[in-house]
Amino acid sequence: MTERSYPIDDFTVKESWRLFRIIAEFVDGFETMAEIYPAVSIFGSSRVGPEDPLYEKARTIARLFAEDGFNVITGGGPGLMEAANRGAAEGGAMSVGLNIQLPMEQQPNSYANVSLDFRYFFVRKVLFIRYAQAYVVLPGGFGTLDELFEALTLIQTDRIKPFPVILVGNDYWTGLINWVRDRLLETGKISPDDLDLIQLVDDPDEVVAAVKRMVIV
Repeated sequence: MTERSYPIDDFTVKESWRLFRIIAEFVDGFETMAEIYPAVSIFGSSRVGPEDPLYEKARTIARLFAEDGFNVITGGGPGLMEAANRGAAEGGAMSVGLNIQLPMEQQPNSYANVSLDFRYFFVRKVLFIRYAQAYVVLPGGFGTLDELFEALTLIQTDRIKPFPVILVGNDYWTGLINWVRDRLLETGKISPDDLDLIQLVDDPDEVVAAVKRMVIV
């Protein structure tokens, strides 16, 4: 079987157009998000329905933030993202959905009153970080963990100004925190201060209070 080859010029043109698409996503994102302040980014599973208690908790947390003057940013999809956008809209805040284009899973939810679509994960992640004064992380899967550890890495390495990182759900997150302590900390892979970057909170009112203690807006 002969390996198919492409002309160098054809490859260069395709890569150049990809760069233009990336730049366009950044420009559109920066222009849209410029007035979204203050804001909290809320993360969680897309695979949680309205009948799940976690859905109502995410909705309540977002509504409380909205009533306290914070806008809410989510990944714009279903599940806990929908719940947070719903709560933010109900609380009268800007309810932002940064939706990622996926072939099977994600469609934008109807509760985001500011909505952007992204092709590139890394562009979307920049906006989550750049325009958030805090991260609130509810139970989720790989995508949620990706956002969590991206933020922790950037704070740990002084690439961004530290902000609160709140994990919601003791039952869900305690095993991960214990693993980080027993494996990463005990073997010298992180410093003791790195554990202080994470707060574990259950009650919605305490989530908002924890952010307000650390954030001056």
